[in-house]
Amino acid sequence: MKFVDSARPYVLSLFRIVIGLLFACHGASKIFGVLGGEVVRVGAWPTWYGSVIELVGGSLVLLGLGTRIAALICSGEMAYAYFTIHQPKALWPMENEGELAAVYSWSFLLIAVLGPGVWALDTWLTRAHARGRAPATPARTV
Repeated sequence: MKFVDSARPYVLSLFRIVIGLLFACHGASKIFGVLGGEVVRVGAWPTWYGSVIELVGGSLVLLGLGTRIAALICSGEMAYAYFTIHQPKALWPMENEGELAAVYSWSFLLIAVLGPGVWALDTWLTRAHARGRAPATPARTV
């Protein structure tokens, strides 16, 4: 089990990267009409705004930049989508086709709580900032 514990930050990073990439692809497909998607009219509520969150938030999560906030916003967007679009159709995700929204919502919540892992710009910037900061030394009096 020691190996599993030591692999945790790397697996968390891989999980974050994959979820962020897939989510950004959803946004790109709706905004730009790529990857088999259809372009959503600019300003159409809530689809266009959700697509922007998917593209920008997914990209930030993918890069590990502002990860916790971006993941929390993405989680909320998917929870909103589930409860306003899918849940009124039927109670269970298998019946209302809301499995993907539910899985994304919980996945992003997990990333928001656990953080970005070791392979993230947030982690790299924090380490670079810590290395550049000299420890404070008291002034000498003679």
